[in-house]
Amino acid sequence: MQVVFLGVGEACDQDMGNTSLLVQVDNSRILLDCGFSVAHTLFSHIHSPNDLDAIWISHSHGDHFFSLPLILLRLWESGRDKALTIFGSSEIEEAAVQSIQLAYPGFWDKFTYPLRFQPLKPGKTFQFLGCSWQTAWTEHSRPNLGLRLDGPQANLYYSGDGRPGQDVLGLIQGCTLVVHEGFKMGQAVHGHGTVVEVMDLARRAGVERLAVVHMQRDERRLKGNQARALLEGMPDVHGFLPQPGERVFLP
Repeated sequence: MQVVFLGVGEACDQDMGNTSLLVQVDNSRILLDCGFSVAHTLFSHIHSPNDLDAIWISHSHGDHFFSLPLILLRLWESGRDKALTIFGSSEIEEAAVQSIQLAYPGFWDKFTYPLRFQPLKPGKTFQFLGCSWQTAWTEHSRPNLGLRLDGPQANLYYSGDGRPGQDVLGLIQGCTLVVHEGFKMGQAVHGHGTVVEVMDLARRAGVERLAVVHMQRDERRLKGNQARALLEGMPDVHGFLPQPGERVFLP
């Protein structure tokens, strides 16, 4: 399993770009979230319109899915002829279709490749692309699902946005890599996790690596070094504050 951090920032960060991951499992590629700034970064990482196999959308906030219409347009324009599956909660299909119709009216009727929506439910396991997909709700202002992907040799958890919900600790037990938002260092913000909180979560869950993303832009500028020192000083977990373009190989 290989993970590329296409972006690591929050909605308004002018330097880091919206948080998004490109995950490769064997020969399959899965995009985790695709906010405003993600499309053009993604295009530099895929060489064929058929390279992308699935898109995961954690929730329907613009900084997590507003690149979707452009990504689908680019794949169509480049001649994609392979089905594409979009995963998320039960609300994602309606939000995605609305965004496509608004961005490019009439485009929906021109697709030359099958577009499939697959809602996932917490407590259920879905098998796709050689991976097990499991989810849990987080505490956010919009319904947000955290996703665990179990591949043949490694696994990861991606939080999307939100404080860890009551089922997240169980879901991430023993994960190879947890990618979790930490909007602030230690100051609680409604609907968002903190760096200190997710560090404690990772320790209790016995995860191997913790990457903190989606840090508020001023917080990252003023306290990024402090956060990095705390993460790198974790005794039992390899913690880090990833940079855009950083690549991680698992296990």
